[in-house]
Amino acid sequence: MPVENQQEQIVFFDTTLRDGEQSPGCTMHSAEKLRLAHQLAALGVDILEAGFAIASSGDAESIRTIAHEVRGPRITSLARCRREDIEAAAYSIEPAASNRIHVFLASSDLHLEAKLRITREQALEQVGESVRLAHTYTGDVEFSAEDATRSDLEFLARMVTVAIQAGATTINLPDTVGYTTPAEYTALFRTMRATVPGIENVILSTHCHDDLGMAVANSIAGIEGGARQVECTINGIGERAGNAALEEIAAALMVRHDKLPYRNNIVMNQLYPTSQMLGQTISFGASPNKAIVGANAFAHESGIHQHGMLANPLTYEIMTPASVGVANTNLVLGKHSGRRALADRLATLGHTLSRTQLDDVYSRFTALADRKKSIYDQDLLGLLREEPVASSVNVA
Repeated sequence: MPVENQQEQIVFFDTTLRDGEQSPGCTMHSAEKLRLAHQLAALGVDILEAGFAIASSGDAESIRTIAHEVRGPRITSLARCRREDIEAAAYSIEPAASNRIHVFLASSDLHLEAKLRITREQALEQVGESVRLAHTYTGDVEFSAEDATRSDLEFLARMVTVAIQAGATTINLPDTVGYTTPAEYTALFRTMRATVPGIENVILSTHCHDDLGMAVANSIAGIEGGARQVECTINGIGERAGNAALEEIAAALMVRHDKLPYRNNIVMNQLYPTSQMLGQTISFGASPNKAIVGANAFAHESGIHQHGMLANPLTYEIMTPASVGVANTNLVLGKHSGRRALADRLATLGHTLSRTQLDDVYSRFTALADRKKSIYDQDLLGLLREEPVASSVNVA
């Protein structure tokens, strides 16, 4: 795909089924991965990393099943810079209508010396050989320089140059351990664009981990530096503190289109259903305060906020719940709620109160809320005592 046609298009590379599944509590069986892969296709992801074929025969067959049955995304498998990895990946993705092999090798001296025990020159040789081998199986080869953000920039540029010359069509510069800052990450991409010959002919990619809580910010910073592919996962699941959350990046591109004027293929109202399916598949769901898809993402308890929401939702919500697939805003009644929200909820339950009646019920409501963490509709009805409430007065 020519890069000149991609300058305003952000490609979403979903690695929920690979990097996401590697995290504790996220193991998925083949049928579960297939079901989620179909949902990711419905979500509109462009690249679906279905697994790491060499990891096990089960993973290879799972990737192959997804490649055979799921249409829409380009299906890819991860592979180390080893012949057996690349051959396993090639077998697993072969049935896909469109496919990719994603090879990686560390670029930081720390990883080369402590983990791989190879020299820089040996690393460059492995990259060239592996990308060329992958290219014999598919025309779409991605190369990732593992631990790019802690690598010597001059050597990183040499490694990226070797990968491009060997035929890589996408170059990923991962923040593998969540170490970098947004300004540094933007500068990294700009440096590579300025120094690597032929880089204008490939797509640059981000892959950010959340160890310092900056994965999404760093991903957007990478876009500002010239990346046009973002690697991410649903709910931000992944190794250690997780990956950049797909739903947060997609929402940022939607809400802040004024600052991030890019197109993408994500079907926004499928974000929440996809998050829910993942939560039902693995051993935990999204945190309640998780942006976009958490249970509290569109919930309001503060009386000031609830008053504003009832007057105009734009006062406290920068996107509609429906835009990301959430059914509705939730005005939660608790110790911080005001009269306006209480009156609104009681009216919904069929009881419109006069101002005097509301004052009386509100006094009892706050006393209850000080003792009880969760207030339910039956609690509210109990506050009415058993007196019929008939009069109707507008409550400000």
